[in-house]
Amino acid sequence: MTRKLVSKKELKSVYGVPYSFAHIARLEAAGQFPKRVRLGACRVAWIAEEVDEWIEARIASRASTIPS
Repeated sequence: MTRKLVSKKELKSVYGVPYSFAHIARLEAAGQFPKRVRLGACRVAWIAEEVDEWIEARIASRASTIPS
């Protein structure tokens, strides 16, 4: 099984996550965004599959939040 890691930069440029890194950290702490993987002293990443699932969940939830 091959897992792809997503950098901070890729969260915005590739996945289109429109949040600041500070807000992403707040979402993580609240359990509302996938947890980061620490790669080194100054480098973190996220598992691409978990980010994809998070995005899909946001898309799926919009059907229940659209006003009629």
